[in-house]
Amino acid sequence: MGVLVSGDGGVKRCVRCGEYKARAAFTRKRSNLDGLQRHCRDCATRYHCRAPEPQVLGPKGNVPAGHKRCRGCGEVKPHNAWHRQGDGFASRCKACRAAVAPARHLWRRYGLTETDRDELIAAQGGVCCICLSAPATQVDHCHKTGRVRGVLCFNCNSGLGLLRDDPAAAYRAADYLEGNAWKPTLVAPGVYRLPS
Repeated sequence: MGVLVSGDGGVKRCVRCGEYKARAAFTRKRSNLDGLQRHCRDCATRYHCRAPEPQVLGPKGNVPAGHKRCRGCGEVKPHNAWHRQGDGFASRCKACRAAVAPARHLWRRYGLTETDRDELIAAQGGVCCICLSAPATQVDHCHKTGRVRGVLCFNCNSGLGLLRDDPAAAYRAADYLEGNAWKPTLVAPGVYRLPS
């Protein structure tokens, strides 16, 4: 696939230009199986000597003291419109970060895009699967496997979390709501029988 062996020491194909070249045309990289870079020296030189990309944001001289230019929206804003980080200010203003935060959370936590979540909500009729009345806004998932189960309202999702995703606890809660109070029977001193 990558290396062809011939009588004079072998040739290798560069992944950038696609040409087959002698092994001497590649620099060393010990972590690769064949001990060589994936691209030839010529392609590496072209890549590192390319013209710098033009600045999209404009020169730094246009930004007054106490302000910073946002990489997201390109606006110049005062320092109080930025989150602080250990090495200074964030690269995007608070408004730009807030605009992408929900989508990033969905992807990072559940592996869902906003489109996937909207399809789940549409499949359930737009309402919570449990109470069937409130709008579905919270993604519910199994805490053991991480699998997404559906989209619930805030109260039902919190209730499942407080019951620790335990079906037996949910059945006991349903029995309690129906008026069947949990009353253990004393069998012997210190020994109780649970109701079935």
